[in-house]
Amino acid sequence: MIIHCTKKLASILPAVSTESLAETSPLGSWHGHIYAVHRRHCLLFCHDETRYTVFLPLLPKRELANLGRWFREAFTASLAYMGLPDNQVSRAELALGAVQFDTNTNRSVQGSLNRMRLMLDGPLEKVDDVMLLNPLSVTRWLCHYPVRARSGSGYSMADDAMTKRVAALSHAL
Repeated sequence: MIIHCTKKLASILPAVSTESLAETSPLGSWHGHIYAVHRRHCLLFCHDETRYTVFLPLLPKRELANLGRWFREAFTASLAYMGLPDNQVSRAELALGAVQFDTNTNRSVQGSLNRMRLMLDGPLEKVDDVMLLNPLSVTRWLCHYPVRARSGSGYSMADDAMTKRVAALSHAL
């Protein structure tokens, strides 16, 4: 699995390829961005095709070397939180494969990340500390919005699109 990093995220990660990496995960690649909220580092990850978004608050700088593990845990926890069966969550975790990072970003996906960041401003204004928000609830809320896939016509909900993609793994693996 590949996480395409914004310049800001790439500048603080230990091993980021400047060359475009080839995706081998059946789930596809993601984009990642880091930003400060209430003087704490928070991360947003957006799936390139479904625009499914994962929110990861307060990752200490010393843990950035383990970002792949933290992302994997946040993503699979969000799938379980949405009510996917354990066997599908396990298949999704296996399908991710080893996490690699590059700087090959897509402006359309970055636009989606920016939109999610703006959507977060509302709930963040209501709390004094980002840690008062439940990251799984925030992820669920961010993913329940209509998106238009480039390859298809019409709109679908990001959480529904990811649910279908994960369900399809049982046929692919």
